Amino acid sequence: MEVEVFRLLYKKISVEVIVVADEAEAVVAELNAALDGLEESHTLFGGGIETVAFEHPGKRRRSALAHTIAAGETVVGALKTARDGMTVALRAVI
Repeated sequence: MEVEVFRLLYKKISVEVIVVADEAEAVVAELNAALDGLEESHTLFGGGIETVAFEHPGKRRRSALAHTIAAGETVVGALKTARDGMTVALRAVI
C-alpha cells in the first residue's frame, strides 16, 4: 500500500519599518491590530514584532514634502527678485 505524502510550503515574510522612537509604541500597537485582522482571513504561524533602538548613521534626508516646500520658497524668492527688477526698470523708463 502506497501512502501519499503532502508537503506544505511556507514563506517567511520580513518587514522592516523605521519610525521615530517616540512613536514606536503606537506603531507596534497598530501593527499588532493589523496582524490580528489578517489572522481572521489567513493562517499565520508564529511571528512577532521586535523593536530595536538605534541612531541613524547618516545625514537625515528630506522628504518629498520638504523638497516641495523648499522649491516653493525658491520660486517665491525668484518672483520677489523679478518684481524688484521690474520696479527698477519701470522707474528708469519713467
